[in-house]
Amino acid sequence: MKWVLASSNAGKLEEIRAILADAGIELVAQSALGIDDAEETGATFVENALIKARHAARLSGLPALADDSGLCVAALGGAPGLRSARYAGRHGDSAANIAHLLDALREVPPERRAAHFHCTIVLLNAPDDPAPLIAEGRWHGSILAAPRGSGGHGYDPVFLDRVSGLSAAELAPAAKNAVSHRGQALAQLCQALASGA
Repeated sequence: MKWVLASSNAGKLEEIRAILADAGIELVAQSALGIDDAEETGATFVENALIKARHAARLSGLPALADDSGLCVAALGGAPGLRSARYAGRHGDSAANIAHLLDALREVPPERRAAHFHCTIVLLNAPDDPAPLIAEGRWHGSILAAPRGSGGHGYDPVFLDRVSGLSAAELAPAAKNAVSHRGQALAQLCQALASGA
């Protein structure tokens, strides 16, 4: 099976390829096919994932897998949420996004820094697929006072996994993929595919 990944995010591509490594799926980044990112105009993770998947499927002629995900912090009313990638203003500037987040939480004590990563995965067979497969995952943790670790991407250095006591950037890739929001959503998707959904 050959799918187009409706994202230009290298970190997401690497994680998704690793998680789907044994599924017999060839995943091609949309950027490798000359496809630009879709404009994310949805009001929810599901809507944005559908927009991205339809855009990639239409322009590639391939089944499309899209991931819309973000970090939701309780003390900030769920922000950065849908705006996670551009929280500090410019899309994809992880260092600026982390700095902006830590500044917003500067007066918030550790016990009130609960947060979760949310991931919505959508798989479309064609742009007008009337029954897309949708899977979701949540990874609960909290926000650290300062970045830790050098792995991962995005907000990983400041997201504390409560079970291991490590930041997402300190976890080995396989360990992160086993517990992360994206890992959960993709496992759910693979189960649906295996059951013939």
